[in-house]
This record gives sequence, C-alpha cells and structure tokens, in this order.
Amino acid sequence: MTGFSAEWLALREPFDLAARAGSAATLDLRGMATRMRRDARPLDVLDLACGTGANLRALAPCLGGAQRWLLVDHDPRLLAALPGVFAQWSRAQGLVVRAGIECLLIEGPDWNAEVRWRRADLASALDTVPFADAQLVTAAALLDLVSASWLDALFERVRKANAAMFLALSVDGRVNWTPVVEGDELVHQLFAAHQRRDKGFGPALGGEAPAMAAARLTAMDYRVTRSCSDWHIEEMTMLQAMIDGMGSAALEQDPSAYALIQAWQAQRRVSAPRSCLHVGHVDLLMLPA
Repeated sequence: MTGFSAEWLALREPFDLAARAGSAATLDLRGMATRMRRDARPLDVLDLACGTGANLRALAPCLGGAQRWLLVDHDPRLLAALPGVFAQWSRAQGLVVRAGIECLLIEGPDWNAEVRWRRADLASALDTVPFADAQLVTAAALLDLVSASWLDALFERVRKANAAMFLALSVDGRVNWTPVVEGDELVHQLFAAHQRRDKGFGPALGGEAPAMAAARLTAMDYRVTRSCSDWHIEEMTMLQAMIDGMGSAALEQDPSAYALIQAWQAQRRVSAPRSCLHVGHVDLLMLPA
C-alpha cells in the first residue's frame, strides 16, 4: 500500500480545510449526524487511511455533538504521531484534550470526541476492520487511489453495517493552471495516467473514482449527494511542491519526455509568483435508504 509522508500531509491540510469549508455547509453534515445518532449515544465514526488525523480535525467540528472515532492506517509512524498532532491542534484551537484509557478525549465548544486508533493494511486486510460498529464510515483523499474491485469490497462491508459514508477530497481529473505555459497539457496527461497506477489496491481509479463510487452506491439504494471541494493554490511552497510532484510523476510515466518535462518545470517555477493552480476534488455523502 502506497503511503504519504507526514510532511506532505501537513503541507496539504490548510488547502484541504479551505476546500472543504463550503462542502460541509452544502451537505449539511451536522444535520446528517443528528439524524443518525441512536438515542443519546455518541456517533460512531470509522476513519479509513487516517494519516495524522486531518479528516477528524476537519470533520468532527462539523458533525457536532458526542462522537467516538476509530482511526485506521497502515503506517505506524503516522499513527505514533497522532497524540502530538492532536495536542498541538487542540491548543491552537482552544480545545481541551486529555488522555483516556487507550484513547484521547477531545472537547470542543459544541462537540466532543473519544479517539482511538489501530493499525491495519486496508489493501490486504480489510476484513480486520470493524465496520459493524460504525454508523459513519469516512475517508479523505483515498478514493482515487483504489481500484474498482477494492471499492466494491469496501461498499459491501459498509452496506452490511447499514452505515453512511462520507468520502472527501477525491480528485476528479480537473487541473487548470493560470497562466498557461507550454507543456501543461502533456504533463497533465502523463500525471493523470500515473494516478491510475496500482497503489497497492489494484489499478487505481484516479479521476474516475467519484463518478464510479456514486454509481456503485446508487445501485445499492444509497442516496448520494456530491459537492465540489476544489483546491485553489497560490501559495509558493505548495505550488513548488505541486510542480515537483507533477513533474516527477510525469517523468515516471514517460521517461522519454525528460527534456519536455524539465522545460515545463523550469517555466512553471519562473511563473510561480504570478500563478494559480486549480485542482478539482469532490466530496461524496452517501446515506442508506
């Protein structure tokens, strides 16, 4: 299973938060959570491929009320970083965080969460994940990395649990640079092809993932609502990271295009101070009938 560094996850988090702000209101996540709670019990949330917990930090305040989270990831280094990252975030947000028995307890102004985590390789050991306890299954920036067959296996487990799903920040193939420079189209095509490579889950869906996921769950009698959660990037550090990352992926996809890709990266670096990058993402909320 392909992983991501803590540094990259930290770099992208502010852009994810900005992208998700409008989507949360459009999808009425708080209303969904209120309707799903059983009596006065906390909402049970299962977060797949949690990384350093960015999905919880974005989603828990939107859901409101009492929550119980189980965070799952294959990378022990990211899981080990969770207590420190949550403590730092809680201090910055004026929240209260306490250590419980094998968990963290986070208290916000109108929400609270009991947070536990466990290691599991979602690519090869999906059966070890306790879907049956979840009312809401969620993941961020995962959908486009997986294959159609893996997605079907996930959705079948979610259906059996009669759980809702919220899949955030799935790329949908839209990439636009302003201003345009020579090589944009070539690099975009190679980058999109690279996104379809096997990331450990089988041939990745890439930009086709949101539409395929929506169609699959609609056929399973889920009500699917989608909302755009696009990145708008003008900040230099993130622009440079995207130029480097897209160029490297394009070069892996077609080494014979080395000179063209190098020229594109050089032009993009020169134009970065006056550039904007728009990357299309989609949030999907899927509710059982």
